[in-house]
Order: sequence, then C-alpha cells, then structure tokens
Amino acid sequence: MTMIHDPLSEEAASRIVRAAAASSAPLEIRGGGTRTLPLGQASRDVLSSAGLSGIVAYNPAEMTMTAKSGTPLDEVAAALAERRQMLAFEPLDLRPVLGTGGIPTIGGVFATNASGPRRFVAGAARDSLLGVRFVNGTGEIVKAGGRVMKNVTGLDLTKLLAGSRGTLAFLTEVTFRLLPVAETAATIVISGLNDAEAAAAMATAMSMSVEVSGAAHLPESVCGRFVGGRLPEGAATVLRIEGLAASVAVRAEKLKTALASFGAISSLNAEDTGLLWREVRDVHPYADGTARPVWRVSVAPTAGHQLVAALRLETGVDAYFDWQGGLAWLRMEADPEAELVRRYIKALGGGHATLMRAAPAVLAATPVFQPQAEAIELLSARIKEKFDPAGTFLGVSVGEA
Repeated sequence: MTMIHDPLSEEAASRIVRAAAASSAPLEIRGGGTRTLPLGQASRDVLSSAGLSGIVAYNPAEMTMTAKSGTPLDEVAAALAERRQMLAFEPLDLRPVLGTGGIPTIGGVFATNASGPRRFVAGAARDSLLGVRFVNGTGEIVKAGGRVMKNVTGLDLTKLLAGSRGTLAFLTEVTFRLLPVAETAATIVISGLNDAEAAAAMATAMSMSVEVSGAAHLPESVCGRFVGGRLPEGAATVLRIEGLAASVAVRAEKLKTALASFGAISSLNAEDTGLLWREVRDVHPYADGTARPVWRVSVAPTAGHQLVAALRLETGVDAYFDWQGGLAWLRMEADPEAELVRRYIKALGGGHATLMRAAPAVLAATPVFQPQAEAIELLSARIKEKFDPAGTFLGVSVGEA
C-alpha cells in the first residue's frame, strides 16, 4: 500500500529519508502533484513537500526571496505583485495540457527547471536560483548558496539541483532573485509566414537592439487557438517588447520598420499581450483533453523548423515554436514516434526531446527523457551516487531540461 509522507519540518523529512534508505524503500518526490503521471513504476511511497510552506524572507530592495519548497506558486506571485516584482523565467503551468490537478509549488518550479517564453533572454529557472536547503539521500540536511546575489558560496551545487526532478535530493527551501514588473508590454505580429520565413524574421528581430523578450511562431494550424482567436488569419510570428511605455512605443516602431519586408504587420495591446504569452507558455493549443502524444523539443533556433518539416514528411504532427524557434511543442496524431523524433534531432545537431503526454501504456513503453551520451550518463551516475547512494529518490514523472 502506498504511503504519502507529508513532513512539517526538515528534521521530519530527514527522519523519513533515513528510514527509507535503511529499509531500501524508494520514495517518489512530490511537490504540488501537478506533473505526476503513471510511468509504470511499481507502487512506492511518496515524500511530499506540501507541509513545508511559507515565505521565509522577502527583500524587495535586494529583489530576493526565500520560501519553503512547498509554498504554492500563487502565494509567491501574490506577494511579488504587491511590490510589482516577478519571477524572470515565467514558470509554465502544464496542468491543462497534462490533464493533471494539484497546486504548483515554488520548489517544484525549481526542481523541474520550469521556464517559459522569457528563458531565451532572461535565463532558465536555475539561473534565478541563489540558494537551497535540502535533505540528501542519507537523510543529511544541507545548505548551499545564500540569500544575496553576490554570495556565490555553493553556487554550482545550487544549480545542479535545479532541474534534477527530485532524483538527487528533497528540496526544503529555495532562495531566488526577482525582476521588476514592466510598466507595459506590446506584441508585434507578422502574418502569413511559413516556418522557415518566421525563423528568419525572428533572427532579424533578435539581432536588433530593441530588447525582444518573447519570440514565437504560431503556424496556421494553431494560430486560431490563441488570444481567443483574435489574431489575424493565417500563421502569426509574434515578438514581445516590455518596459516603460515611451520606450516600448519607440522600440515597437523600429521593429515594425525593420520587419515590414517580411509580411503584413499588426500589434497587440498590453492586455492581449499578457494573455497571448501565457497561452504560449502553457501550451494552450494542445490542452485539448486528449492523450495524443505531446513532445517538448529543445534544439538550436535554426533547427526547430527543419525538424518539424522533416517529421511532416513521415508522420502526422502539429507544432508551434517558442524561444526564437529553439523550443518546439509537437503534438503527434497517434504514435509518439520516439525513434524518429530523436533520430532527426541528432541529425540536426542534437538537442533534447521529452515526451510530456501520452496514454499511460505508451508512457510506460517509451523513453520519456532524452537518452544521455555515455560520458554524461556516467557523470550523472557518479553525481547520483554522491547525493543518494542508496537510490532512495525516484524523482518525479515529468520535468524540464
């Protein structure tokens, strides 16, 4: 029978881990349960961070916050909103596309390195992480990093845990940096481009000194599902600009002038811009209530459209692009075609493909995460042995790279 452990302190978590390690009883690490999918593992106990909740320290002047790992993300966001501050990396909410429930937690955000559209200019979740407290696989309580940006003690260890998906340690507390909320935002929309033309347009925009903070391409097959269908008909290549109102207006005009040769140009106001980029972030077009396979693929910005073009020749696939084309969200019509997807990724210079959604039987039979090169796999095994010598932590089901 599965038991859910819900410790209320680090010390309680430490005792649970020590007991599990001593009895060779593996633990699934769980935050708010938003990404828990059945991947075919045997029944196992769960170690949850839900009881470790609350903001420990918030210094708006230094733009840093410390919170216990089980603190709901909404609670963090509400506290930041009062001071017009935010998380730079726009953590995504995959509950609609995965068909899961639960409550996103700040520890889960960093454990899965959950990063949205601003990642390609502001960095990933791990780049905002300054310090951590955690329980390792032997039950030891460890602190790494600090509460101010200039303190780099333990920085590499802190970054190592970000994105480890609970396979190395049980996070109990995280310290992270923040950014001010922009006064306003606008989105420039170029209509009618194919995937290759859109890649060229986005590259042109990124070469300019206009500080684009979001660059995505929405092919015609998905475009109507964004912003309530209010985007112009056909494909849409969208570019976000944020900042002071006067600056946004000037930079938007520069961008429109520079990109006029690519196609018809329009724009979205601040309200629609906010909605659009939340929908891009949360994979809105594929939150369709089905189990059709969805891939998250990270490649070079110039390779995203080439990958999709190659796949379209051999299988049914729908797609859209974020991170200037470097992140492709793929929805397959039937089979996930894992071998085909990863073969083309390798041929295009490498990258990462994570199977984010599929029917339970398919998930159980398919390598969900990108297979590692032999040298990286050996290094990962050595790191795992140091953090968790008894192999107690099973991690979570689905995560980010």
